[in-house]
Amino acid sequence: MKFKLSALALTAAFSFAAPAQAQTEVQWWHSMGGALGEWVNDLARDFNASQKDYKVTPTFKGSYAESMTAGIAAYRAGNSPHMIQVFEVGTATMMAAKGAIVPVAKVMTDAGLKFDPSIYVPAVSGYYTAPNGQMLSYPFNSSTPVFHYNKDAFKAAGLDPEKPPTTWPEVALVSAKLKASGHKCPFTTSWISWTQLESFSAWHNVLYATRNNGFGGLDTRLAFNSPLHVRHIENLANMAKNGLFVYKGRENKADATFVSGECAMATGSSALAGSVKRNSKFAAGTGTLPYYPDVPGAPQNTVIGGASIWVMAGKKPEEYKAVAAFLNYLSKPEVAAASHQRTGYLPVTKASFELTEKSGFYKQNPGADVSVSQMIRKTTDKSRGVRLGNFVQVRTIIDEELEGVWQGNKQPKEALDKAVRRGNEQLERFQKANK
Repeated sequence: MKFKLSALALTAAFSFAAPAQAQTEVQWWHSMGGALGEWVNDLARDFNASQKDYKVTPTFKGSYAESMTAGIAAYRAGNSPHMIQVFEVGTATMMAAKGAIVPVAKVMTDAGLKFDPSIYVPAVSGYYTAPNGQMLSYPFNSSTPVFHYNKDAFKAAGLDPEKPPTTWPEVALVSAKLKASGHKCPFTTSWISWTQLESFSAWHNVLYATRNNGFGGLDTRLAFNSPLHVRHIENLANMAKNGLFVYKGRENKADATFVSGECAMATGSSALAGSVKRNSKFAAGTGTLPYYPDVPGAPQNTVIGGASIWVMAGKKPEEYKAVAAFLNYLSKPEVAAASHQRTGYLPVTKASFELTEKSGFYKQNPGADVSVSQMIRKTTDKSRGVRLGNFVQVRTIIDEELEGVWQGNKQPKEALDKAVRRGNEQLERFQKANK
């Protein structure tokens, strides 16, 4: 009897000591700071709480360019994360990184999950799809440029706060009235290349680069020094000279100046809406991107911005199952709709858009649907988007050349011609490296 009790006790002890099945943890590197960083952390936390098998650990790795560089370096060193958020200009580079990534469509189907690319908004998913129709990355946070404006500043200048300018001539006139009312920064913009050249081109249905903006092959060359592009940069240069347009720096540096109220109008990402809602002390409005009314076919549609999630190669099957479960979670209509409404990023699935619309969100938040309406228009070969190799370097070149224009040291045509010449050298290098 003693032996039986001891055996039972021993068995019980072992059963209590046996560890529970360990969670499979996956790493996610991202570039979301501030309010958007909180959103990313909340997504991971809510997913982790929704099940017991997997754990997603998000890590902020700096700016988009910094995180992509870090991710590539980590892959070469053999210690890359499972997922990395890469901005849209890094798409061609990631596509060309043979063996470094696993297509998201393969990750999902290998995990036994149903994967239907048609549930995603076409203008978004199409950008991250290979010529063979396979979706390569997950369209996590897609944005498009919109026109932000300060309704209180409009009132102070005697302008109608419910009528933002819709054309570039109107932007100049409104800027003059804002300046006359005492505003020192009537208009600014973030992401110069994205807002004033890439989306500007698509919005006016003209090419930014040949070969359908790079979608047609690696032998693409830049084309943003056309008469229309030169005219636009000349107009912005004149506005800068007269204190109507104030350049606030590269990438998204200008965003903070709008949120603080320093600048009254700004072209920038639709995702700025979350920060405006949270931090601004004025009534803000959202309008469509301005256009030139004498250009046939304008406005057309704007192009994608933001980033997608790429899955890195070399991981264990169970880890890919964790990644698939997380991406499947992000695609749930209620999760995707909540993300869209919280951040200003586009709804990535049709169901999340429909859910948001039915909830009355757009009626309660006028202007929140601007980004969607700009993107769901029918695209053309000229307006589908821009997908180039060495795109980060091309954008840096554009910043460098146009900064000479804003400072009054360089003529617009000279700057654009030089940017095209220097940028084409980058495209040629990428083409040779990926033959």
